[in-house]
Amino acid sequence: MLRNNWTIEEIRAIYDTPLLDLIHRAGTLHREYNTIGEVQVCTLLSIKTGGCPEDCAYCPQAARYNTGVGVQALMKKEEVLEYAAKAKAAGSTRFCMGAAWREVRDNKDFDRVLDMVKGVNEMGMEVCCTLGMLNEDQAKRLSDAGLYAYNHNLDTSSEYYSEIISTRTYDDRLKTLDNVRRAGVTVCCGGIIGLGETHEDRIKMLHTLSTLPQHPESVPINALVRVKGTPLENNPKVDVWDMIRMIATARILMPATMVRLSAGRADFSQAEQALCFMAGANSIFTGEKLLTTPNPSFEEDNLMFELLGLKPRVAFKDETAVKGELTAEQG
Repeated sequence: MLRNNWTIEEIRAIYDTPLLDLIHRAGTLHREYNTIGEVQVCTLLSIKTGGCPEDCAYCPQAARYNTGVGVQALMKKEEVLEYAAKAKAAGSTRFCMGAAWREVRDNKDFDRVLDMVKGVNEMGMEVCCTLGMLNEDQAKRLSDAGLYAYNHNLDTSSEYYSEIISTRTYDDRLKTLDNVRRAGVTVCCGGIIGLGETHEDRIKMLHTLSTLPQHPESVPINALVRVKGTPLENNPKVDVWDMIRMIATARILMPATMVRLSAGRADFSQAEQALCFMAGANSIFTGEKLLTTPNPSFEEDNLMFELLGLKPRVAFKDETAVKGELTAEQG
C-alpha cells in the first residue's frame, strides 16, 4: 500500500536496517510493484551551459566558481533533436533537457525550449526538462507543448539546505514542485548525497519526498561528483554502500516510483551497480555526460544490460497501461 504519512522515526528504522536485510526487503517490495529487470533509460543534455547566477556549492555551472566550464548559449532546436534521435537509437526512452537558469523567464529563449519540447515529444520519447524555478502558467505552457516530466531536486534536508545554497530557499523548491503538479506534469525530484550532510539529513530529505501529497514519479539518487573549483571539491568520495542504502530506503518508502541511480554512477563498478538494481533502482541516465560531468557511455551500459539481463522500459508505459484498463472497462 502506498503511504504518504511516514514518520521520521519509521524512516530512520528502515534506513538503519542491516544492509543485506534492507536490500532483501526493498527488492521484495520492488518485485511487487514493478517489473524486475526493466530499467528506464534516460539521456540528459545540457541545452544551455554555464553562467548560472545561483551558488549551489556542488555545481560546475555556477558563474561564481572557476571550474573550466564555459558559458554556451541556448542550443539550436535542430542540434537538440539530432542528439535526441541519437539517444533514442541507442535505447533511451526519456530525454531530459537542462538549462543553467535560476528560473524560467517568459522570453524568446523559453519559446525556443517549448519548441524543442514539441519536437522531442513528436519523436515518441518522454520529454523532461530541468530549467530552474517556474510558475504555474509556465508549467502549463510546458505541459501543453508535450512535457512529460519536470526535474527539480530538493538536494538535501531543509535543515542543511542553507549550507549548500543561499540564492533560493527550500520553500522555493517545494513551490515549483507544486506548480508542476498543478499543470499535470509528472514530478522528478530527488537529492544528492556526499554534500557533507549527516545520515539524519538524508533521512529527513527522504521524509520530505515520501510525504508529499503525491510521491514523485521519479526520484533520482545522486552521488556528489566532486568538481575542481567548487566549494565541495575536496569532499570525501561517496561510498557505494551509502548509495545502496539510500536507494533501498527510497524504494521501500515509495514502492511505485522510478528510483534512478543517477550522478556519480561512473565511479561504480558493474557489480556495485548490480547491487543498486537489486535494492530497487530501476532507472539510469546513459550517455557520455550528465550536463557537464562524466557518465558511462551508451556502449558500456548496453554491455552491462546484456550481462545482468536487464531490458529498457518502454516510453509512456504507465499511460499505456491506464489506457488499456480503460479500454477493457469500456468493452
